[in-house]
Amino acid sequence: MQLAIDSYTYHRFFGDWYAGLQSDPGERLTVFDFLDRACVHGVAGVSLESCFVPHDERFIEALRMALDARKLQRVWAWGHPNGLASGTDRDAAADLVRHLSIARRLGARVMRICGGGRRTRPASWMQHKRGLIELLRPCVEQAERHGVVMAIENHIDLLADEMVELIATVDSPWLGVCFDTANNLRMFEDPVEVAAKLAPFTRATHVKDVTAQRGDPRSFAFWPSVPLGQGLVDLRAILRLLRDAGYAGLLALEIDYLAPVFASEGEEACVAASIAWLRDELAALQAPSAAPWTATNR
Repeated sequence: MQLAIDSYTYHRFFGDWYAGLQSDPGERLTVFDFLDRACVHGVAGVSLESCFVPHDERFIEALRMALDARKLQRVWAWGHPNGLASGTDRDAAADLVRHLSIARRLGARVMRICGGGRRTRPASWMQHKRGLIELLRPCVEQAERHGVVMAIENHIDLLADEMVELIATVDSPWLGVCFDTANNLRMFEDPVEVAAKLAPFTRATHVKDVTAQRGDPRSFAFWPSVPLGQGLVDLRAILRLLRDAGYAGLLALEIDYLAPVFASEGEEACVAASIAWLRDELAALQAPSAAPWTATNR
């Protein structure tokens, strides 16, 4: 597993923020600025939100060259904010296929995709599943053609068992999971139990920690992001589950709505603290076990 940052962590600096919860930071970043920040933090890779990147061929080629020059592994991330609209948007499915070609040109072997969100999830799981499968099956064929694995995120739209059922029904090596470590807590599921179910299918990650605030727990604002290791998510247990499942991809830090108590410090301080924490945890996780005690090594 390798350290990485998802560019959505800096979404305010790309001109996108949660109205009523966040404000304009008064500064803008380009995707190349983001790559430079990733290098400063010493990570091995990035997850690039396509909504913040121009899609013309010359720009994509320049971005590929910049990624190669910085020796950054990469995931291309499609679908913010509503993706396939929970299986109802055929135009979005056509756009997803177009982005498989972009992912291939960028040299990304995995593309995070979004099936929907809180706003698009229907009341009926059977209806939800039927719509997603109808749109995903043709996309899987195109994913294989391009050699890019699609990783569908648990995007506060799918419970863990629903995600497993969806992946098992499509039953293709070209469709896996982008596992967000905190999103299912926002759906009142235990993150470690979710990890145990999704780890075998995980092909990309959003490593996120959240806390709880006063208010309605059904509200997104109730669950703000905090630096890794300072929230409610048992990330140590989740990292062990990912390791034991054989996951060898990027551990991409993601911050969405930063908790007000950390807002004055800003995203960059939260990123630095989170990457430092994750680096230490990953080193401990990958270290060989201490030799067992014997009479000869007293």
